[in-house]
Amino acid sequence: MSAESSNLSNIEHRALIKYFVKKGKTPKEIFEDMVSVLQESAPSYMMVKKWARLFQQGRESCEDDPRTGRPVTVVTEENVRKIEKLVLADQKIKLWQIAEELQISKE
Repeated sequence: MSAESSNLSNIEHRALIKYFVKKGKTPKEIFEDMVSVLQESAPSYMMVKKWARLFQQGRESCEDDPRTGRPVTVVTEENVRKIEKLVLADQKIKLWQIAEELQISKE
């Protein structure tokens, strides 16, 4: 396997780990196998151990779990219109006032 073709994504790494777990391999065996083929692009032993445990516990997905927190963006057409309206009504309005009014972060 060439160096270029051994650069796998995290999902591909996890799929390999899942496959080896189903074959009954231990995390140490999986890690050693991956390092022998992927060399520097292999995941860390801790990562192999973590995902092997998750798959042994019945996890099926190789995808990351959704993360909690606020939405990635608050830039919506509706918010832009509201901000424009607030600024036109009071050109000296403060950022914190806009954030408070729209219930969004001032960051």
